[in-house]
Amino acid sequence: MDQRTGSFGGDEGGAGAIPEQIATAGLPEDMEDEAVVPFRRDRLVAALVLIAGMGLVLALPFALQAGARFFLPLTASLVIAIALVPMLEWLERHRIPAPIAAFLCVLLFLSAANIALASIVVPAWQWIRRLPESIPKIQHNLEPLIRFYSNLERFVNKTLNNFASAPVRQPVVQAAQPPTSLLDLFTTSAPSALIEMFFAILVIYFFLAGWTRLRRRAITSRASFGGAMATARVIQDVVDDTSAYLGTITLINFTLGLIVAGALWLMGMPTPLMWGGLVALLNYIPYIGPVIAALLLAVGGLMSYADIGTAMVPPAIMIAAHLVEANVVTPLIVGHRLTINPIMILISLSFWGWVWGTTGALLAVPLLIIIQTVLNAAGKPDIAGFLFEQGTLVRDPADNRVRRRANLDQSG
Repeated sequence: MDQRTGSFGGDEGGAGAIPEQIATAGLPEDMEDEAVVPFRRDRLVAALVLIAGMGLVLALPFALQAGARFFLPLTASLVIAIALVPMLEWLERHRIPAPIAAFLCVLLFLSAANIALASIVVPAWQWIRRLPESIPKIQHNLEPLIRFYSNLERFVNKTLNNFASAPVRQPVVQAAQPPTSLLDLFTTSAPSALIEMFFAILVIYFFLAGWTRLRRRAITSRASFGGAMATARVIQDVVDDTSAYLGTITLINFTLGLIVAGALWLMGMPTPLMWGGLVALLNYIPYIGPVIAALLLAVGGLMSYADIGTAMVPPAIMIAAHLVEANVVTPLIVGHRLTINPIMILISLSFWGWVWGTTGALLAVPLLIIIQTVLNAAGKPDIAGFLFEQGTLVRDPADNRVRRRANLDQSG
């Protein structure tokens, strides 16, 4: 036994293979080769499985992107349904039948979503209609920057002896007729969106209506008591972490939106509730969302005010409020329970944003929490161990100590 690794060594064997001297001890010479072959096949099988897994991982994003009309509403509805499970369980504890409780959860969610979206979408159409006629005001506010850029361009052109090109004509923007309701928006701009939304609502309802039965079946179908307890713990952790994150972040973003909307109302900016809702919505996207919100507020300020100093006040308010929220409020409320590696957040944002666009970016962090919770309970894949050792998953050392103690108690 290797004293450094605590396992039998051997470069020729597979994952966790014992030495050839021990494997073939006491066997006839014509059987020694046959006894060693299975250990040598382990590494080959591990490599083949690893290659197949890598191919699946590489093909999965393209499959999700190609089937976005099915996978996107399905995934979004499952995340929303998981976040609504605590409300469902609270209603069931008050002796409300599961179908009625699921219907109430869906109704409350749709009411809140429609109010929030209506306060953003309908005023946003008015701003889009105003954009062509506000271009002269924006140019007037940006005149110092435009003049500086023009002088710099002339200097570069003169230095490089380039010929002056014809001025680029501004495209004529056709103003669209604003929708009178969200239903009008879905049916006129994207007919398939109405079908996808109806499909997502049905998935949320039936998931919540059958949640108790589904969870009981997943737990009782395990072959051992330990497996049943592990399954119950994983399900509860996924529900708790997802609902806690979405509930807490929703409350924080709602408060942030109200603060920004109140500040904009005090300075007389049009449709402050729309801007507050936009800030709250974009704040679900870490790092990137606040930057986009600040840029949009800068454009809105340039469209609303005559001088660039006043026009930059709205994005400055948003940035100041976001800095306080991100560095003080969120760490204080969320704490370390749902702390996620920033690199993993960026990877998840880039991946899901590339696969499903803006909606994927909104789902990036909840999906990361669900995947991270499942992997922490089941064990994280260990590629090196999969190739060279017996184990394929890395578990928490504390969990391993508990398992060893339980095994010793049972054997004793």
